[in-house]
Amino acid sequence: MSAFLILDQPLRMKMKLSIIPLLIMMVSLFACEKEQDISNLEYVNSFIGSTGPSDSDYGGTIPSVAPPFAMTQWCAMTRENYISRNPYNYKDSTLIGFIGTHQPAIWMGDYGYVSLLPSTGEIKTSPQERALTFRHQNEKASPYLYTVETINKSGGLIKNEMAATLRCAIFNISFPARNDNYVFVEASRKISDQKEFEGCIHIDSERNEITGYNSDRYSQMLGPDLPNFKGYFVMQFSKQFTSVGTWEKESIHRGDTQRRGDHVGGYVYFDTCDNEMVQVKIGTSFISVEQARQNLKNEIPEWDFQQVVAENKIRWETYLNRVSVEGGTEDQKVCFYTALYRTLQYPRLFSEYGKYYSAFDDTIHEGVSYNDYSLWDTFRALHPWLTIVAPEHVNPMVQSLLQMYDEGGWMPKWPNPTYSNIMIGTHADAVVADAFVKNFRGYDLNKAYAAVYKNAMTPPEKDTLMRWGDREETKLYEARGGLTWYKQLGFVPADKTDESVSRTLEFAYDDFCVAQVAKGLGKTKDYNYFMERSKNYHHIYNPQTGFMQARLSDGSFVDDIQFSADSVGQVVEEGITEGTKWTYLFCAMHDVEGLISLMGGKKSFANKLDKTFDDGHYQHRNEPGHHYIYLYNYAGEPFKTQEKIWEHTPLNYKNAPDGLSGNDDCGQMSAWLVFSSMGFYPVCPGDGRYVIGSPLFSKIVLDLPEPYNKKVTITANGVKQGKKYIRSLTMDGKAIVKPFITHSDLVSCDHIVFEMSATPTDWGQ
Repeated sequence: MSAFLILDQPLRMKMKLSIIPLLIMMVSLFACEKEQDISNLEYVNSFIGSTGPSDSDYGGTIPSVAPPFAMTQWCAMTRENYISRNPYNYKDSTLIGFIGTHQPAIWMGDYGYVSLLPSTGEIKTSPQERALTFRHQNEKASPYLYTVETINKSGGLIKNEMAATLRCAIFNISFPARNDNYVFVEASRKISDQKEFEGCIHIDSERNEITGYNSDRYSQMLGPDLPNFKGYFVMQFSKQFTSVGTWEKESIHRGDTQRRGDHVGGYVYFDTCDNEMVQVKIGTSFISVEQARQNLKNEIPEWDFQQVVAENKIRWETYLNRVSVEGGTEDQKVCFYTALYRTLQYPRLFSEYGKYYSAFDDTIHEGVSYNDYSLWDTFRALHPWLTIVAPEHVNPMVQSLLQMYDEGGWMPKWPNPTYSNIMIGTHADAVVADAFVKNFRGYDLNKAYAAVYKNAMTPPEKDTLMRWGDREETKLYEARGGLTWYKQLGFVPADKTDESVSRTLEFAYDDFCVAQVAKGLGKTKDYNYFMERSKNYHHIYNPQTGFMQARLSDGSFVDDIQFSADSVGQVVEEGITEGTKWTYLFCAMHDVEGLISLMGGKKSFANKLDKTFDDGHYQHRNEPGHHYIYLYNYAGEPFKTQEKIWEHTPLNYKNAPDGLSGNDDCGQMSAWLVFSSMGFYPVCPGDGRYVIGSPLFSKIVLDLPEPYNKKVTITANGVKQGKKYIRSLTMDGKAIVKPFITHSDLVSCDHIVFEMSATPTDWGQ
């Protein structure tokens, strides 16, 4: 049985309950061998990135409770979430519920959610009126357990505990001694008057159960109407209801047991003694209420809260113990393991025990599925990192992209959970290529090539015929917008397509990725064609200005640069995605040597890099520049890469709720930190290489699972003394004299040893 199928089963199916305590003890004993007897999992600070200087420009993370790659995450809800707003912000002091959420990143919307709020007194439906006060000193969060005490307006204290499995959750709710304690349930809410959707709730007092669904897909601004899309839920309670009711908008319907509408929910009352615990189990599904109930039966069959906590801890320990660090400060370890935790959340598992609902054709299929790929961000480091730390997920994640290709006609750019047309480029090409060159080939290779070839060759100017179940409609999905002009002119013209500079650069990189798959499949003619086309970025480099510059379809450069502000107020230039001319100056990561030649040689290139950093143009908070620090290696000045890693890491990663300088974007910010801490980074996913940086810990041990089955020890002598420059580097005793290593060498070696220096050296030049 493959490892990813094992993940899709309840842990208790694979072990007898009697050995759970033994496994927990073994995990604890292993943890005691760590420095200062602290397990890796306990270093995770789930609050990092949960707030920032503004409501949108920050880490965009939530303190969710769920296993790695869980289908549903559970989180305290301090505000109603929608596009550009998460359900939790550390700045808030009131709580309006606990939400089972599928919102993958702050820039995307939620779908198929359900929320509940334990409270006392009269039912209040609006978030402002039902909000309960809480204090952070009475709040604890971890990947496996969340607890908080809330206080209602009458002073009643409610203790809440929350734990979760892949698709389900369990709550312990300790109420005060009152006869008007209740649980408020939100089945659906109306965010926009422009989007109609339906929610439904049904209360069954005989079974102590609430079921329902919502068809809310307000995140899909450009998505199709999917009549069968619903997020289903089943709630089961350990205590008999004393009274029930439903609500719709502001109206309360006492005694009612069923309601349907675009803003509906329900409530159930309890009569409790002081600190009496009421338990709630919730199952979720995208297939049916019956499947949600089956998911709950599979994953939380008993009213055993601690069992769920223990199983989730084991799942997280399994992954986090694959990387052990020594040296560094306690804050550095917290930042590292929090980042490692964030890299193990997306893409999320979307299938339910051998079948899955596809929002690409509105149909239920057999198989395993993942969803919520933030590809414009995560192709850079997150997906390459998964090939190291979670290789059992790589093939099924690529296979899921190919299933989307089968079901919708294209691989997506940002599935959420279907086409969203968000961002530019077709970086599923990069994910496929990176997996392919690293010998992950457990999927239909011919189909993979057909999918990336279509991205590269088929323009989106005409509406595309897509299938939605038994219906056929024309829907415009823009794979590479401007591809017709790109193929004709060698660049995307600014007078024909927006973001023309960024598109040209990203299309050129994606062409490189397609070429790598073609080469591996023996398609030499295609390889040569796409490698030649990958040089198209040359056509937008203006030697007179020294920048990548927008061009018109007549070939002339756009001299009158237009400036505007994006959604977070940063300056955006004509032809550039989320930034200025500096943001995309060095984005031909697949041909840095060619870029150096364009810019007049290594010295000129390095000087331009210097100016990028010295004048404050480098913005680590956004992904296009994440590889910039590593480019000095190509220009013969590796020592500058080394010193800038030590300079910029503490500026962008801190052990605090506002500790991320920019949106984590489904793990990309975090993956940068994990890679950089080890001393290397994948500048060009798809070429099979890592570029050397400067390690931040004195020792890191990678305990690699199948297909590697080995340990790789990375030692950095001198890091404890603050030495940041490399004097020498060896792999299994062999000297590495250039600042590049291959993936195959990394995962096959036993020891990597950095000898560090307090002053710059000429190593790697």
